[in-house]
Amino acid sequence: MNVATSEQPAGEAEAARSNFYYSFLFLPPEQRDAVLEVYSFCHGVDELVDHPRAGSDPRAELDGWRRDIAALYDRGQPSARAQRLAPHVEAFALPRQAFLDILDGVEMDLERTRYATWDELQLYCRRVASAVGLLCIKIFGHRNPRSCDYALELGIALQLTNILRDIKQDAHRGRIYLPTEDLERFGVSEEEILSGRSSDRMHEFMAFQCQRARSHFFRADTLLPPEDRMALYAAEIMGRIYLRILERIESDGFNIWGKRVTISRFHKALIAFSIWFKYKLLGGSG
Repeated sequence: MNVATSEQPAGEAEAARSNFYYSFLFLPPEQRDAVLEVYSFCHGVDELVDHPRAGSDPRAELDGWRRDIAALYDRGQPSARAQRLAPHVEAFALPRQAFLDILDGVEMDLERTRYATWDELQLYCRRVASAVGLLCIKIFGHRNPRSCDYALELGIALQLTNILRDIKQDAHRGRIYLPTEDLERFGVSEEEILSGRSSDRMHEFMAFQCQRARSHFFRADTLLPPEDRMALYAAEIMGRIYLRILERIESDGFNIWGKRVTISRFHKALIAFSIWFKYKLLGGSG
């Protein structure tokens, strides 16, 4: 994968490699451009931590972004990278705190490799995923404030699914995101996670985590106000793609130690088209 830094936007070519891309295939140009720029910001700051450049100081670079965000909202002089966000911040009244939450969430990966409780992990999920959702629903044009609760729940569902899919990859970097309290409850040791050993205990542990993710997908669906379903069809596409990934993890017998679970581009495009057709051409009925 080509690595995009915070000085160079990820752009549509990079976004096309992600599940994120399929959620905005059918957006109008102005919304599409704004979502791409938000994606570029998120991808860039994540890369600062996960793949830092030689000699760089990720904390200092994240602080630089905090100064840029302050300049964007306080009529200061942001850097060129932040200026790309400026027209979208103004056009869609993007919430300042969401950008700051994303930076705080990314910084958590510099500070810790374990999460003791579900509450701690939820905070991480809210920062790195739900905050992105709050930016996106502003771009998509939600009207009901309750859609913010939908974005929060959907973000948790997406990030937890992402964590479940990437247990093996994270373990190779010495990271275990799933709560220590849950590992202890099911009798699963950190060594089993880090070495990729399967067991009946691990199977039960994974089933519990998948059900937790499902509960957040369900809550998100119940919280989405009917009058905003058409506006937020792009978020629904993302939710459906990740729910399908979760279903694949379950149907594969929770074998997250093998090949990384993915769904084909064709399948993702089919999900995107079906939801777009439902909400835009059929008015969200059915």
